[in-house]
Formats: sequence, structure tokens, C-alpha cells
Amino acid sequence: MQFQLNTDSHIHGDERLADIASEIVTAGLGHLTSRLSRVEVYLTDANAAKGGSDDIHCKLEARPEGLKPHTVTHNDANVEAALRGAARKMRAHLDSEFGKRAERR
Repeated sequence: MQFQLNTDSHIHGDERLADIASEIVTAGLGHLTSRLSRVEVYLTDANAAKGGSDDIHCKLEARPEGLKPHTVTHNDANVEAALRGAARKMRAHLDSEFGKRAERR
């Protein structure tokens, strides 16, 4: 599975953040990572220097093998919480999607 991290100009997207993001998202997706070809994370700071609650926006796009990409978003107070929340939402979404496909067979 390929992993790509994208950040806006208010979040410093260095190698350390990419490693942390990859670990959090991979752990959050669990067993589903083997069914994904690529995961892209987009992090933005909605309020920039102003601060505030739930101002970190995380958009997570997962590309399952042979299917269209799926996207979820999550807002939270800090980067790690936003990543965990988005990974949790994506896991629930993909579990549901794969479950529907398995029932049709």
C-alpha cells in the first residue's frame, strides 16, 4: 500500500509527520490495508494562526483494489486526533462497503 501525506502551508509536513501519519492511519485501518493500493491524507488548518477547537481538517482517501476511491473527513483539535478520527471513519466505511460486496456473491 502506498501512503501519501499532503499538508497546507500552516502545517509543517516533514518526514517525521509523514511517518506518524502513516503509523496512525495504518493502525486505524487494520486488516483492511492489504486490500488497499493507496491511501492519501490531506491535512489543513482551517483557522491558521487563530487556533480554536476542531480546526484541523483531515481528509482521507483510500483506493481499494479494483474499486473507486473512497473519501472521509474528520475535524479535530490536533493533527493526531484528526488522523485517528478519519482512520476510524474510513475503517467503518470500508468494512461496510466490503461487507455489502461479500453479501452479493
